[in-house]
Amino acid sequence: MDSPLPIIYLSLFLCLLGVAAWFVLRQIFKTRQAESSLGKLQKKLKSEKGTSEEYYQLGCIYSDKKMFAQAIKLFQQALKVEKLPEEESALVYNALGFAYTAQEQYDLAIRNYKEAIKAVPDYVIALNNLGYTYEKKKLTAQALELYEEALKSEPNNATAKKRAESLRKRLAPSK
Repeated sequence: MDSPLPIIYLSLFLCLLGVAAWFVLRQIFKTRQAESSLGKLQKKLKSEKGTSEEYYQLGCIYSDKKMFAQAIKLFQQALKVEKLPEEESALVYNALGFAYTAQEQYDLAIRNYKEAIKAVPDYVIALNNLGYTYEKKKLTAQALELYEEALKSEPNNATAKKRAESLRKRLAPSK
């Protein structure tokens, strides 16, 4: 009387092992691709002047690596190299704000998020990020206002919904 239980357990184990291997390999390929881009961009930008897009891309890689001081310099350089269309400058200002927020330099972050929103008024990510930064500065009413503005542009935005609900509860007078 052989039980099929060991074969079932072994099959489940192999399936789990296969899924884990797939995730590990995927992460390795993503990391190698990022490192390759990092090397190419660093080499190019050391030897010649790059485009705003190249400085922005390298800044994003540094930001992903949590190297925010270097990312800030690159984002600033991206803004200096050439006059960017409003949508592109909004992306760079938002990334700058994110890097400053990560370094807890909230006033500089706020300035850059506002520049992003000035360039693209319904830029929901920048609105959410600015709201988050206001929360960090304990400016709850301003943060709620920004989340509600984000919801006007994108009613199903999960981040804005969640944060706005939380702030409304905090601001509601207790009975």
